[in-house]
Amino acid sequence: MSDAEWAAVRDLLPVPGWLAGRGGRPEGYCHRQMIDAVRYLVDNGIKWRAMPSDFPPWPRVYAFFARWREAGLVAELQDRLREAVRDAEGRDREPSAAVIDSQSVKADATVALTSRGFDAGKRINGRKRHLLTDTLGLLLAVLVTPASTTDRDAARLLLPAARGRFGRLARVWADGGYTGHLVDWSATQLGVVLDIVRRSDDIRGFQVL
Repeated sequence: MSDAEWAAVRDLLPVPGWLAGRGGRPEGYCHRQMIDAVRYLVDNGIKWRAMPSDFPPWPRVYAFFARWREAGLVAELQDRLREAVRDAEGRDREPSAAVIDSQSVKADATVALTSRGFDAGKRINGRKRHLLTDTLGLLLAVLVTPASTTDRDAARLLLPAARGRFGRLARVWADGGYTGHLVDWSATQLGVVLDIVRRSDDIRGFQVL
């Protein structure tokens, strides 16, 4: 992490028990090292056991990550940083509009059959990640399902969770994969307008809609 990044994150991390007078042994590694190690793992897509030796031992890094994740700290950091970016862009910290989409990705043979499926449209055997972002492209919510899960079925789980967290959310843009009953359901059950942006038959190749 750069010094500026660390300055933005440092005060959001929990104070170790031994520093707060709650006893226990002093920690052998600083939190900045732990975050650097987790970021390296995510950026390079490596296994925990493949952590380079110039980082703290991988069991210690994983223990810190698991503890922070279970305490909700990882999600809290994401929310705080997103709010800071939106504030710097002159936006309200809580979004009123979002974009939803999905992407099917192949899964390795070691991935359990219960957590993967076949996406007939994309002809991919694996998992599907469903993302909800604000209009700046910043992550609001994510859901991972077997690739056989339809976009509409996943949205029935993702949208209510997002609506519960973001009270101002009033409009969501989506592509043609979300057409049908979901539009009416979203309006009546969630009070959210699901705006379907259709692709013209005349368009060839990739084009932003």
